[in-house]
Amino acid sequence: MTEFDARGAAAAGEEIDPGGSEPAAAVIGREAEVDRILRSLDVRDGLPQALLLLGEAGTGKSRLLRVAAETAERRRTRVLPAQGWGSEEPQAFSTLHQLLLPVLGAIDALPEHQRRALRTAFGPAPEAGPPEIQALGAAVLTLLGHLAQACPVLLTVDDLQDCDRASMRVLFFVTRRLTNQAVTVLFTARGEAPPAGVPADLPVLSLGPLSDRASALLLDAQPGAPEGRARLDLLRQAEGNPLAVVELSRAAYGASGPATAGADPRQTARIQQMFAARLGELPEETQRALLYAAASSKEDELVTVMAALGAHDLAVWVRAEEADLITIADGRLAFRNPLIRTAAFHRYAAKLRQQVHRDLAAARGQVPARRAWHLAAAAIGPDEAVATALEEAATQAAQTGDCFASAKALEQAARFSAGVHDRARRLAGALAAASDVGDPEWVRDLYERFTRVNRDPELLCIAACAMSGALSLLSFQREAFDLLLDVWQRTPPSRATTSFALAAVATGISRRSGLPEHRLPLPRLLDHAVRAAQAEKDRCAQQDGFFHELSGPEVLASLEAAVSVGIDPAVRGGSDALRRLTAPPSEPLDGARRLTRLLATASVAHHVDESELCAESYRQAGALRGTRGTLGPRAWTLAAEVDTLVSIGRWAEAEAVIEEGRSAAAVHRLTRVGMDLEALEVTLRALRGETMPDIPFTGPHWRSVSLDENRSTHARMLRACGLTAMVLGDGDRAFRHLRALFGEDGSPLDPFLSPRSISELAAAAQRIGRQQEAARILGDVRERQGARPTTRMTLLMHHAAALVNEDADPEHHFRLALVNPEAEKWPLERARARLHYAIWLRRRRRPLDARVQLTAVLEVAARLDARHLAASARGELRATGVAQAPASADRLAELTAQQQQIARLAANGLSNREIGERLFLSPRTVGSHLYNVYPKLGVSSRHQLRDLLYDR
Repeated sequence: MTEFDARGAAAAGEEIDPGGSEPAAAVIGREAEVDRILRSLDVRDGLPQALLLLGEAGTGKSRLLRVAAETAERRRTRVLPAQGWGSEEPQAFSTLHQLLLPVLGAIDALPEHQRRALRTAFGPAPEAGPPEIQALGAAVLTLLGHLAQACPVLLTVDDLQDCDRASMRVLFFVTRRLTNQAVTVLFTARGEAPPAGVPADLPVLSLGPLSDRASALLLDAQPGAPEGRARLDLLRQAEGNPLAVVELSRAAYGASGPATAGADPRQTARIQQMFAARLGELPEETQRALLYAAASSKEDELVTVMAALGAHDLAVWVRAEEADLITIADGRLAFRNPLIRTAAFHRYAAKLRQQVHRDLAAARGQVPARRAWHLAAAAIGPDEAVATALEEAATQAAQTGDCFASAKALEQAARFSAGVHDRARRLAGALAAASDVGDPEWVRDLYERFTRVNRDPELLCIAACAMSGALSLLSFQREAFDLLLDVWQRTPPSRATTSFALAAVATGISRRSGLPEHRLPLPRLLDHAVRAAQAEKDRCAQQDGFFHELSGPEVLASLEAAVSVGIDPAVRGGSDALRRLTAPPSEPLDGARRLTRLLATASVAHHVDESELCAESYRQAGALRGTRGTLGPRAWTLAAEVDTLVSIGRWAEAEAVIEEGRSAAAVHRLTRVGMDLEALEVTLRALRGETMPDIPFTGPHWRSVSLDENRSTHARMLRACGLTAMVLGDGDRAFRHLRALFGEDGSPLDPFLSPRSISELAAAAQRIGRQQEAARILGDVRERQGARPTTRMTLLMHHAAALVNEDADPEHHFRLALVNPEAEKWPLERARARLHYAIWLRRRRRPLDARVQLTAVLEVAARLDARHLAASARGELRATGVAQAPASADRLAELTAQQQQIARLAANGLSNREIGERLFLSPRTVGSHLYNVYPKLGVSSRHQLRDLLYDR
């Protein structure tokens, strides 16, 4: 439809397609729903199908209906569409006429009385009365059955709530009586509950808000989508409504982004037009009340809004509630669609909107933080009083862990600052808070404004930490490190907290880049920070200002340990540092200081392979982090956290962290973080033994990022590819990928990750006869680990030596890889060593000894759900002479308990998302499980799965 038609339809209450005409945007965030809808089109068994799509305006119901229609047409299904129109609701059978108009020529094949019923309904003769519903329903049923003999038929009815009742009674009559006809009926309706008259047994698919990740991906599909803080504002304002994401992006196109209550007024005409008719029908006092509600925020209570409005009776809201524009519950008012808020606010002139904000600021019971925001919305030009109020609001938000609100308040405070120094100071604070939020584009924008006004060297170091961190998250490791080092060399910080913060950021960048030139300056940065701390201690200086949460001897000592071990765990005494970090603190640590110590502990534990302590420290740190949507320091630790959870066999937790992290990475457009998590997801799938239908690491972000300066990401990708090739039985490709973890001279691509893949490289090398090459790399790894390698590295090197060191006694190394009870901390690595030991024993004609090892392998494989490992162990057991277990009459017995649960729920008709909500899994994880369940059960669809389970 044209833009004029779209606006007119929206004004009439219709739903506008939030996905546009782009196929990529059609199903973003609705993959599970599309799967459920398309399954309803499967009429190969002649089973009747009917489904009602239910959701608020803008949730994408109409688009999903079109996806179903387009798919049906490609399957050579006849599609008969109808659209509900409020203006036609009084006209009986108008919807039915829309549906059957294209096939009225086929009524000649019907019996005379049924032809007469249809003709009377669609054009009654003067002497004829309205047909009976049952007679007309029987005629429609016969007509559809006749059409279905030639090809399947799909009926789609959009906006059921606006259809005439007579047509609906006929259609519900028909859907209840479809028996073996190849006919599907899809309805959509607006709201949270089915319209009156809908049969209780009609299946319902509710469309809720999009996930944060899906909303971000939908926003990315829009032309000229805003970035930085404007992007985060938009996503929060849209509340997961697809139409709101699209329209707010259009409104913000070319502007600085959404303002406090919406986008720039000059660019919201389209949104205003969508709801002009519905808002214009309200009484004047209700329209005015909605203006106050729109100017308020979710934090403003209804009593505060009514105090600003000067109203004392809830009657002012009644018409708006009846029109489904708002809901009132628990003392708060909410708009049913985020776009209604924008339309209700921008319908009025700027002067009146300014007065509304002043009234809200002065309202009785208004909290200081919200008062500051309303004063800012009403202010024009610099106003130090407003800036001070916003800065106080930022402090309060920071204390509650809301880094986003804190950064946004400081950014606005800088805008209203009268003095240049205050503006720079507040921008530096906004930079630090935005860095904790984890949004690089926002940090970049703030940094550009900061550098134009700043004259303070200490503030420059603080800002450089934030900007370098942002560049690192964006994958620009060389630029990030150069910026930090340049600032440090030109204006080294004088405060210990700033010095340690700078050294910590530099160490983090170095670890992600893997570049040798980045490790060289780190000792100087650390030494400078230690001297600054000692100087402050000698002067008994008090810490204040920025990074005050890092002050105190305990916290600075924690940072020193983390940076020191990050530079070189072997040389800097990681085990000693860990003992100091786990000792009881000499002073109480509040939330921020305790979080810093926990993250330092986790970092050191990760480097020295104290995996259980590392995982526990990350878990406790996660409980102390800020509000939803704040990623901050976790963006730097997500990959290490997943690495640790995978290594100790807590794979379900690892999947949850991956899912959460990928969502945050999509929201904040953290390219490198998303790449790390994608590589870890592929790794985990390979460890489970899942084969992937597509080739990983082919997306545009993998082509846009330089892996040379993101070597930790490159190492994770190579390991994932190598393990995937092993599962597929491609030894050559597995060795090629794992061999690339080391240079020609044996130097590791990543100093931490590469050595921990040495046993996997050895297994691949043994498979294709490249033991000598792997043995040379093993020797280099052993030399680099020093005289006191970690327990984990010791076990891995013994395992590798048993496989490729031809001059050593393999059994001696196998025993050393298994005898240490601490090996149980890394169950998969120990199980692999047992498997390879069993293979060696079998080839030495010691089958009984091999069976002992293989039995232990099977137990671990079952516990971890490592199917490829289990299959290898079962194959070796057969080779040792153990008869294969008889085929179980219960094919479900081959599945894990979780897979059995998922299979049963899927057979009952639940979508992947519904299953995930019950089992606390992501829809992607559920789909992955089903992808592997089907071949085990010998089925290829949910219909077959249902038949299999119902036959039991």
